[in-house]
Amino acid sequence: MLRSLYSGISGLRSHQTMLDVTGNNIANVNTTAFKASATQFQDTLSQLSQGAGGPQAEVGGTNPAQVGLGVKVAGISTNFAQGSSQATGKATDIMISGDGFFVTQLGGETLYSRAGAFDFDAQGRLVSPAGAIVQGWNAVDGVINQGGTTGNITLPLQSIIPAKVSTEATMGGNLPSDAVLGSTLLRDVKIYDASGTARTLSLTFTNTGAGTWDVAGDDGSVTNTGSLTFTNGELTSGGTLLVGGITVDMNNLQGFAGLTTATVNSQNGAEAGTLSSFTLGKDGTLVGLFSNGGQASIGRIALATFANPGGLEKAGSSEYRATFNSGNAALGAPGSGGLGSLTGGALEMSNVDLSQEFTNLIVAQRGFQANARIITTSDEVLQELTNLKR
Repeated sequence: MLRSLYSGISGLRSHQTMLDVTGNNIANVNTTAFKASATQFQDTLSQLSQGAGGPQAEVGGTNPAQVGLGVKVAGISTNFAQGSSQATGKATDIMISGDGFFVTQLGGETLYSRAGAFDFDAQGRLVSPAGAIVQGWNAVDGVINQGGTTGNITLPLQSIIPAKVSTEATMGGNLPSDAVLGSTLLRDVKIYDASGTARTLSLTFTNTGAGTWDVAGDDGSVTNTGSLTFTNGELTSGGTLLVGGITVDMNNLQGFAGLTTATVNSQNGAEAGTLSSFTLGKDGTLVGLFSNGGQASIGRIALATFANPGGLEKAGSSEYRATFNSGNAALGAPGSGGLGSLTGGALEMSNVDLSQEFTNLIVAQRGFQANARIITTSDEVLQELTNLKR
């Protein structure tokens, strides 16, 4: 049989594979974090019909004569170029800016993904749409042990941040130097004990003239007094008052005329609080925001990188699994070791280039047609041979 007939068949098969790959790319043009694939061809073995001849004194050398036996698919490579960003505004949508992969667990198997369309399940675990559980390091008492074993990233929905006892309070603003002698100003601040019980600390300022003010502090059980002296509006003596274990810092107070703006700016205590929401940092840290205004680290998402990402095997559901040629996964925190950073409220779009894919469709179609023509031409030659005997 004619060798060209089988060459044409190999061409049909190879270009059909190219059509399949291109069609899959186009079908996934809107798939989150999809990475396009490309088909590479190579020729098959060539039949040697005449070997090479070395040059002689009277005769020149001759080149080998070979007839190719067709084409085959050398490989299908994955393009891991970064896709564009698509803002979603959803806190659990996470995009990797860089070369890293999310680490997930599905049915006991460790998989890797670029698609960050996550959500929390009924147990508070961060999961993919297919149910793969995102891996990382959970915080213990607000501390993340990044060198430890990774586990399921879990949002502690029932967690409570402990109450914090008040030990400091700060004041700022202005006490009027032109106030009537003996006039008073009262400023209250809510403070907390170790159990989170609130009580009121009252600070009473009394003008004693000549740029001086007496201050009395009362927290309901303990009282203490002090004095403030201002020169040309600036505090020159006094500045702190200790009331029942709480240090009131008044060094930012001023004493100019015409302004009565003295106020308590802050105190460092808080009642116990429950988790109300969370934010995501670029280093993958989930920070819980609590009802009492406190913040605490919940966990940190782990990322993985590979020596040869092209060696990863697609496992479906936008997941990959490691192979012998991808190398072992190197885990780390986002923002380190070339893993890339994370962006919350956004997703990575597919990196499929439609203009290139439609061009590849045309190339594959014409290649298929040309190889089909080889088969029909070979058939006509065989027909001529059978017609020799009539």
